[in-house]
Amino acid sequence: MNPGIAYAALAYLLWGLFPLYFKQLTEVPALEVIAHRTLWSLAFVALLMTVLRRWAWAPAVLRKPRLLGLFGLSASLLVVNSLAYVWAVQQGHVLEASLGYFINPLVNVALGFVFLRERPRPLQWAAVGLATAGVLWMTVQTGRAPWIALVIALSFGFYGLVRKTAPLGAMEGLTLETLLVAPVAAGALALWTAQGHSAFVAGTSAQLGWLLLAGPVTAIPLLLFAAGARRLPLTTLGLIQYISPSMQFLLGVFLFREPLEPARLTAFACIWAALAIYSLEGLWRGRRAAALSAV
Repeated sequence: MNPGIAYAALAYLLWGLFPLYFKQLTEVPALEVIAHRTLWSLAFVALLMTVLRRWAWAPAVLRKPRLLGLFGLSASLLVVNSLAYVWAVQQGHVLEASLGYFINPLVNVALGFVFLRERPRPLQWAAVGLATAGVLWMTVQTGRAPWIALVIALSFGFYGLVRKTAPLGAMEGLTLETLLVAPVAAGALALWTAQGHSAFVAGTSAQLGWLLLAGPVTAIPLLLFAAGARRLPLTTLGLIQYISPSMQFLLGVFLFREPLEPARLTAFACIWAALAIYSLEGLWRGRRAAALSAV
């Protein structure tokens, strides 16, 4: 078996278990969780970069304002995505969070068309249309748009769009992003601590332990994903990515007992059908291209 499959599958498996982690921090405000996650992630990746002696890129990057601005934008999008996701898990909206990551690949198709002048194929457009119909159906039937899912899908889609043009690897990019956000996170934690509101002052030892784990919990799946992505074609990676939202969906239904109303189930069915069309079309195109290149 291609080891890339094991790396990527393990990364998405860990991401799929994230609701179990963030449920341990329901008493800590989501914004404070993100601040801790930023600082401990920076500490973890900085230590890793030092051990691996991979700081050679830093001096040149820090002298490029445009590149720093680009990573500042990607870091901001990542904060928005993480904040929406953590808040959703803490408030009992795991199903809607999973919906956001189910929609994300189809959002990427639309963003590629708008910003990169990519030409989606007819079946890809059909998949986007079917997913849009599912979201509209849920909106009409429930009386509100699935805002959490849309914020998660759009923020992560734009994050991927920005990172697509950024010339740094996964670990270097994560290091720079956390480095740019860290001063704000540290300042916010210092203020909350001085006011007696932070987990440092009011939290339990268990909460502090879970927060300290945020570094490896954030970085390890990303590093596994990077290792898998280097070894796999995009089509295979695209199929494996559904492990994570599928696990979140199952956790939301069977462990957290979130309601799955008919309108929401219909919307999920539309999006699953759209993803089946999108994935099968990509798989067919990939195999056809491989067959033609072998001739």
